[in-house]
Amino acid sequence: MSCQCFIIPTNVLERFAKDKTLSQEQRKCFADAAQFEKHWRQVRTAHGKLSAAAGAILPSGIQVAAPPAVTVADCNHGTTLPGTPVPASTADATAKRTFVETRAVADFYQNVFGRNSVDNAGKTLMSSIHFSVKYNNAFWNGTQMTYGDGDGNIFIDFTKANDVIGHELTHGVTQFSAQLAYANEAGGLNESISDVFGSMFRQWRANQNVTQADWLIGKEIMGPGAVAKGYTCLRDMANPAAKHCLAPQPTNYSQYKNGMDPHYSSGIPNFAFYKAAKAIGGKSWEKAGKIWYAALTDFAPRPNMKMKAFANRTRTLAKTMFPGDPSVFAAVNSAWIAVGR
Repeated sequence: MSCQCFIIPTNVLERFAKDKTLSQEQRKCFADAAQFEKHWRQVRTAHGKLSAAAGAILPSGIQVAAPPAVTVADCNHGTTLPGTPVPASTADATAKRTFVETRAVADFYQNVFGRNSVDNAGKTLMSSIHFSVKYNNAFWNGTQMTYGDGDGNIFIDFTKANDVIGHELTHGVTQFSAQLAYANEAGGLNESISDVFGSMFRQWRANQNVTQADWLIGKEIMGPGAVAKGYTCLRDMANPAAKHCLAPQPTNYSQYKNGMDPHYSSGIPNFAFYKAAKAIGGKSWEKAGKIWYAALTDFAPRPNMKMKAFANRTRTLAKTMFPGDPSVFAAVNSAWIAVGR
């Protein structure tokens, strides 16, 4: 799986790097972050291929794995990973949030889906914080999470949005299950899966039903400068094309083009999940979420999966998982038809 698994699209970073309303220092922060992402691509690709090869070739002696350990390291504004280990008793607010929310993601996957860590084998969940200086992103690099502090104006501390934490760790789940590539339709599905489960995790933490949820991605990392420009979130699953999104997305497959950045094409399956969950009602993780999880994990890896194939999986699963409730299939089917799949 080739995965540029970071939360902020490169073109958004490049856009702010050219924004003359920002200071020269702030523009440089964005330019540096955009340039850095390009160098992570080969590393992420290598990690993805390595984990896929190990799972396919090497025997595993694990019978029942222990729940995952959660570790946090402090880069102290340097760029060497993982950094200095941080004790769980730390007074650092960023570290404390990272410990708490990472453990919560592990609990979410275990309690809701019966999954033991991202690999379903108890993999230690490693996170590094305070990466670089005013770094405007968060990413899964194939083995661990890394969080920047943000520039303090457009973005603030990336650990403040628990859906960002859930989103990035879900890239690990995808890496160890469907192994979706990070290009074309599979790339859009890859990013969407992370948004879907990141949003579900945020709702689960708040015990919200589908009506109470706001369906925004990254709301809590929007800094005062972003809010002043009218941006309230990175993406909005209920209204992907909205102007209040920092990165508005297409809402129908007719708008899709090969080569489209996965952060944008993901709007199509994002909207489908939102529509399905809303039509089903209740808590998003109880029915729609379980269908999407099974579609991701109950099949052999399919790196180049098309959106239609994934949609049809969810249709079939809606029938087989909830045979006594035809309204679930009707909701899932109608949602995909509404987005052109």
